[in-house]
Formats: sequence, C-alpha cells, structure tokens
Amino acid sequence: METSSLSRKLTRRFIAGEQLAEGIAVCRALNTERMLATLDHLGENVSTVEEAAESREAILEALCKIASDSPNSTVSIKLTQFGLDVSEDLCRENVRQLVTKATSIGSRVEMDMESSEYVDRTIALVTEMRQEFGDHVRAVIQAYLYRSEKDIERLNELKVPVRLCKGAYNEPASVAYPDKKDVDASYVKLMKTLLDAGAYPAIATHDPKIIAEALAYIKEKKYDESRFEFQMLYGVRRDLQKQIVDAGFRMRLYVPYGTAWYPYFMRRLAERPANAIFLLRNLIRS
Repeated sequence: METSSLSRKLTRRFIAGEQLAEGIAVCRALNTERMLATLDHLGENVSTVEEAAESREAILEALCKIASDSPNSTVSIKLTQFGLDVSEDLCRENVRQLVTKATSIGSRVEMDMESSEYVDRTIALVTEMRQEFGDHVRAVIQAYLYRSEKDIERLNELKVPVRLCKGAYNEPASVAYPDKKDVDASYVKLMKTLLDAGAYPAIATHDPKIIAEALAYIKEKKYDESRFEFQMLYGVRRDLQKQIVDAGFRMRLYVPYGTAWYPYFMRRLAERPANAIFLLRNLIRS
C-alpha cells in the first residue's frame, strides 16, 4: 500500500508527501493563500529510545525549516512519538528540546491528543511546558470525552491555548459520547466556553453547521478575529477553508507528511466508520 501508485493518488490530497521539503512546500503555498499551517511528521507509539530520538530530530529539523522558509507555521506532535510509552522522563526531555527551539523562533508546539488513556499524561506535560515556556505550546481537547468540560475549565484557568476537535479514536461509551448529536452539542458548548474565556483557542472542525454557529456567536459577542483561529485538515473542505479566509478569519491547516502515512490514514478509517464516509465525501468536493 505504501509504495503503490494507486494509494499515492488517493492520499496525496490529504498528505503533503513523504519528505520534509514537500511539507514545507505545502506550508509556503498555504501562506500565499493567506492560510497558516501546522506540520505533522507522521508517526506514533514508538517503542525504543532510538525511535523517539529520531522523531525529535525530525521535528527539530522541521522547526529550522519553518524559521527560514515558512514563518507562519507551527508543528503538531503526538507524545507517544517521543517516547511516552517508554518513559515519561524521556518524553519530557524530548518535548522540552522541541519547545525550546519553537520558542527561539517565535513558533509553537501543538500537542495532539491521543486515546483516552493518554489524556492525563498529555495535559500534565502541556501544562508543565506552558509554565516553562508560556504561549509556545497548545493543548488539544476532544469534545466527545465526558471529561473535556472540566479539562477545558482547568486549562482556561491556567491560560493554556486549546485546539478543540471532535475526536477520532474509538472510545467506549463509558468515557465518550457514542452519538454524533451529543458530540456536536458538547463541541458547541465547549467552543463557546473557549471563545469566552480561552487563551487564543483553535476551532478545529469541518462541520459547516458548527462553523456557522461559531460565526454567529462571534458576531453576537463582537469578538475580534485576532483572539482565535479556525483549523482544518489539509485537503479537506477546501471550499469552506477559502470562504472562512475570505471572510477575514484566521485559518490554520494541519499538514501531515512522512513515510508513516499508512497507519495514520488507515487507522482513522478503521477506528470509526464515520471517518470513511467523511473521506469519501471530501474526495468529491473541491
């Protein structure tokens, strides 16, 4: 799958490429279209110190290229890619090096949220980095988890920037809303909380109904566009991305690159049937 020409045709709409240069090229192109970017070097759940170090060096290289070639970009990381499953101390030291570099170039490290078993450890590390490096880190919270309302209240109190997404992992009903309507309702509630009291939140969704509700709330409250941003995945709802930018709002695209695209791509489809439907719909949209 990873080497076939057919699979490349399928994925190139959503994956920038296998090499950093391809990811940076996409970021530069997005910048010319008045869009921001966050680079995601694909990979997760490494099992050795050496693999974690390779991931760290890849992101350090990405940050160097961002500084020289795409200053309106950040990086997004998954903590298991930097050794969280091996050692929390190992992961912390790797991430500290990344945030140190991001701070020195005026960028940010956005720490993606993984499955529910990692939430406490992820929030603990992003909070620690926030205390050490200020606004150069951002947490990600998933609206479908029951616990997310309390997590956002805590992060808002600590002035930790948050990206709000719906959630892509296959979680049991004991920890997450199983029905889409409940996830959507949770998202809207948390979104308004972040717009009211968050520290530069990111509204990460492709749902036009939720975006319309966000825009209406922003207009009602007379919030300035500089206090938040929208985020979407590269290649998804390009028409809607342009509409939001043309309306004068900030849009940041999540740009994956790297050789580990197959597990990223296929796990998203396997974990939740809605993701497969989502992909097929967007293959036929502009």
